[in-house]
Amino acid sequence: MDFELPINWSDYEDIAIKLYERFGNEMTESKIYRVRFTQLLDWVLEIESFVGKREGSSEGHLEMIQSNWVYEWRDNQE
Repeated sequence: MDFELPINWSDYEDIAIKLYERFGNEMTESKIYRVRFTQLLDWVLEIESFVGKREGSSEGHLEMIQSNWVYEWRDNQE
């Protein structure tokens, strides 16, 4: 059984990795930047090891998650 450390709002890179694992290359850089924050928030809350609460989110957190997701996507294009 794999044990995953809990992920919270400031764990941008971990969240980005989870989102990339979920969507892979189907979500390109331009698509990631077009995701509505309300949708992104729901996807983050669906991550199994995520322990943050909806009330803990902020636009700043969501922007950082989005940009880290793009970096993760770019890293996997090589």
